[in-house]
Amino acid sequence: MSALGDDHPVALVTGSASGIGRAIVEALRDAGYVVYASMRGVEGRNAEAAQSLKAQGENRVHRIEMDVLSEESCQAAVEQLCHASGRLDVVVNNAGMLMNGMAESFTPRQFLSILDTNAVSWLRVNRAVLPILRAQGRGTIVYVGSTTTYVPEPFIGLYQASKAAGDALARAMALEIRPFGIESLFLVPGAFPEGTDHFADAQSGDDPERTIAYGALTDRLPALRGRIETIDREEGLELAVRSVGEQLAQALEKPVGERPSHVFIDGQAKGADAIAEVVGQAQSRFIERLGFGDLLPAFKTISR
Repeated sequence: MSALGDDHPVALVTGSASGIGRAIVEALRDAGYVVYASMRGVEGRNAEAAQSLKAQGENRVHRIEMDVLSEESCQAAVEQLCHASGRLDVVVNNAGMLMNGMAESFTPRQFLSILDTNAVSWLRVNRAVLPILRAQGRGTIVYVGSTTTYVPEPFIGLYQASKAAGDALARAMALEIRPFGIESLFLVPGAFPEGTDHFADAQSGDDPERTIAYGALTDRLPALRGRIETIDREEGLELAVRSVGEQLAQALEKPVGERPSHVFIDGQAKGADAIAEVVGQAQSRFIERLGFGDLLPAFKTISR
């Protein structure tokens, strides 16, 4: 068991090789956490990213092999982490993927694939960590969602549906795990055209003939990223990816019970935070009517 793990809070972050995941790893490291940066291909395709994180971490960042599409891999990674650290304080469900194009052009197989990555993976990770967090009687599970769950946009329908599915699952689980001292925190970023691989790695539909049927509308697909960048400049926010990690670290600094339930980091200022407020109020009213009010966390949002 690591002495360092005894003195410092321990965090597990999925999808840590780049983008938001890497920003969260770096922010939590700087906030005093021992961070287990999980990813696929630690010795393979992500070897360079993994080595870079390790070099910057000064024994505070540990690379760990973890495939969120495999329950066995999730279980093995969490067992390895707990054996080394003896504790687990924060779990960040971040790993995800983007599909960009006309929804009709994607096959059902592709839809199942993105659901597996962006929603089912959260269940796999939670199944691996919840027995440990329950035994401790404490811990925080963080979910990296999307403003598109609240404000749908064209051309990313499958992505939005997968993130909405993950959000619905996480919101229900948040009620079920709260009696065991386990908090849930929803981190809701807007789009970040720079600093992530989402747009570069986005998958297109496997049935391009369906795209052709949309005619001139398809000419607007390549403009999506540019329009987001323009809106960022017009709004004057132009948030960097690192701000997602920084906002999470600041939220976790607050005492248990005083932390926000939702943190919005939205350079496009879509208004998702206002929608979340209304949804949270409606949920609270109904859960109280059901007689399950003791399962409700305090609903509080922070927007950046």
